[in-house]
Amino acid sequence: MPNPKIRIHDIVTNEIIDREMNADELAQYKLDQAEIVAKKADEQATATAKAALLTKLGITADEAALLLS
Repeated sequence: MPNPKIRIHDIVTNEIIDREMNADELAQYKLDQAEIVAKKADEQATATAKAALLTKLGITADEAALLLS
């Protein structure tokens, strides 16, 4: 699979250059993608835990918000 592309747009000349990422850019891209996946998994786990707690308490999210206001 080819590396993801980078687009460079020179607004002075209106030249557009599309090229593949170099090794450093690709490494950073992969780190960024892994971080995004981990953050989404963490957010999902938090949402699941909150929903489980609300169910355990027998209240809705609106009722919990009312208690915290």
